[in-house]
Amino acid sequence: MAVLLYIWITAFVAAVWLYFRQVFSRFTRYGVKHLPPVPLLGNMAKVVFRIHHMADDLEDLYKAFPGERFVGRFEFMTPMVVLRDLDLIKRITVKDFEYFLDHRTIVNEKTDPFFGRNLFSLKGQEWKDMRSTLSPAFTSSKMRVMVPFMMEAGNQMIESLVKRIQDSKETYIDIDCKDLTSRYANDVIASCAFGLKLNSQSDVNSEFYKMGKETSVFTFRQMLSFMIMANFPKLADLTKMTLFSENSKSFFRNMVLKTMNDRETQKIFRPDMIHLLMEAKKGRLLHDEKVVDEKPEKDTKAGFATVEESVVGKKPVDRVWSDDDLIAQAILFFIAGFEGISAVMSFSLYELAVNPEVQNKLVAEIRANDAKNGGKFDYKSIQEMSYMDMVISEVLRVWTAAVALDRMCNKDYNIGRPNDKATEDYIVRKGEVVAIPLWAIHHDPEYFPNPSKFDPERFSEENKHKINSLAYGPFGYGPRNCIGSRFALCEVKVMLYQLLQHMEVSPAAKTTIPAQLSTDTFNLRMKGGHWVRLNVRK
Repeated sequence: MAVLLYIWITAFVAAVWLYFRQVFSRFTRYGVKHLPPVPLLGNMAKVVFRIHHMADDLEDLYKAFPGERFVGRFEFMTPMVVLRDLDLIKRITVKDFEYFLDHRTIVNEKTDPFFGRNLFSLKGQEWKDMRSTLSPAFTSSKMRVMVPFMMEAGNQMIESLVKRIQDSKETYIDIDCKDLTSRYANDVIASCAFGLKLNSQSDVNSEFYKMGKETSVFTFRQMLSFMIMANFPKLADLTKMTLFSENSKSFFRNMVLKTMNDRETQKIFRPDMIHLLMEAKKGRLLHDEKVVDEKPEKDTKAGFATVEESVVGKKPVDRVWSDDDLIAQAILFFIAGFEGISAVMSFSLYELAVNPEVQNKLVAEIRANDAKNGGKFDYKSIQEMSYMDMVISEVLRVWTAAVALDRMCNKDYNIGRPNDKATEDYIVRKGEVVAIPLWAIHHDPEYFPNPSKFDPERFSEENKHKINSLAYGPFGYGPRNCIGSRFALCEVKVMLYQLLQHMEVSPAAKTTIPAQLSTDTFNLRMKGGHWVRLNVRK
């Protein structure tokens, strides 16, 4: 009996070993370099055990194999090609875009339609139609009318900061500016997207803010759920795993439907995202930007980092969308506006605090703009501030919110050979994923000399032509780039303008110098918090 048990155990161990050997030989057979995987975890061990942030983990892989066109990575048991060659990135995201039209599936739209049917998650023709439907909502003319809503939130922020300083026993306050910028972003998106007037700077227990944190900040539990849903979808479906609570989904559904219904019945007009979604549903939302020779006209004044809308996003569409589809888009706007933009703001304040010469130069530009326009500013004047744009462009390089971009292959694709010594072309199979390590590219000294230095002068008129456009992509590449780049850039600029008008930013005792990323979340968070010191500017 003991001998039989020993044979069965040996056979089982051998079978498992052979299985892992077969899975983890996916890249070896084609000469694709990769770091040694760990059984079950693949190359995810340092992320799972919170040794590395995902950004640092991908950068280590990127640096490990210089000169390769692409390298391999095992996300648990799933093989993933990580692109290093810029021409290859352009080929996949632009020229051969139709082969890599979609993002991989994270959230099952059947179990979680509000998060599974947003613009990021939709696939194929449905994505194209939704992109065309929403694209007109993000043009410069639409952003222009939202600036007053942003300014209102900024005024509330300044009033709250002044009061806190007056109530303190010092002439300054030390704050974790991530909380400050999240509350500002919360109020902006509540106003610009949902037509709600909030003041979460003073209402610290705002339900809207609470829901924002719940849906936007990934705890370690949500990190693990995210990984399981992405890499073991059958297990996730079997257990009906979701990233977000029923409470948060019910909150957003009720809010969006109530707002739409109130506006329909009471004939309320407000130029915000809810209005634009209602117009889109009726087929009345039209693009107001020109297309020249089948190519979109670049809005250069919106900022260096702005991405162009492709012809895909400007084709007329007559698809009828359900209420749930529109709610899904509203929730996506909220998550992106709450977390993504607030992260850029908090890192901007950190860099201004530890680089006072940059802050002083930006303040001088703000004061010059004030003098020129009688103390007022609007969308047009703020877009004309060249140094402001240089600062934001450099923040987006150093602290790009999109650590990596993914594209799922929808048809077998010959990606070529990984290096000159390889003897076979590598075929990306249908359903497999390629990743673009944007963080690592932004920190590659080949493209950005002395990459750890915060240097807005990289984006000056004299220098920005030296930047390889394929090496700089904070809002992504090709037709599937970020639809909200104009909104994000405008909001960050308005926030910095108003804050620096009234506040001086400097390092606090708790400020982490040099900055390190926290490993407790997928989100971009600074280890030890985003602490800065604020005092009223004289």
